[in-house]
Amino acid sequence: MSFIKKISTALTDEELVVRYKSTGNLELLSDLYQRYMELVYGVCLKYLENTDDAKDAVINIFEELIPKLQKHEVQNFRPWLHQLAKNHCLMILRKKKSQPVQVDESFMQSGENMHLADVEDKEQNLVHLEDCISKLVAEQKHSIELFYLKGKCYKEIADETGLEIGKIKSFIQNGRRNLRICMDKKIMERADS
Repeated sequence: MSFIKKISTALTDEELVVRYKSTGNLELLSDLYQRYMELVYGVCLKYLENTDDAKDAVINIFEELIPKLQKHEVQNFRPWLHQLAKNHCLMILRKKKSQPVQVDESFMQSGENMHLADVEDKEQNLVHLEDCISKLVAEQKHSIELFYLKGKCYKEIADETGLEIGKIKSFIQNGRRNLRICMDKKIMERADS
């Protein structure tokens, strides 16, 4: 997904926010947004549970970002954007809920059991995720925890760890790949049992 020609820049998120707010240059905003499009897509997919709806939401969130970033004081862009994406998806879900939906009566009888199974699946997935994170190489584990769990940007992680930003990006990318492989194995094992 790409909105505007990307500018190659080594500016931090905060520097891009300041420059965008002072100039209104959409190329700066696009560069900043593209750093987190995968994160925004993941949030949208989690809430909307449909790839097409999630892709549409990613585009709509960028459009929403144009005026909102001008109005709000944003100290830490990544968590602010995460919350914006979450709120956007929740509004979509609220609108869908207000529309009348026809429900099959047989579904109503098993709805409670399905909800319980869904909660148990999510809990099991969290247990598996914690186990998979613990199996990562130390640098990958630390980088993943700082980036995803503590919401730190690459520069903040570099300052804290003393590692180069390129290495941090590599640790996060490889860590995500290893987590995906580990989680796929866990899901397959659970399906086989």
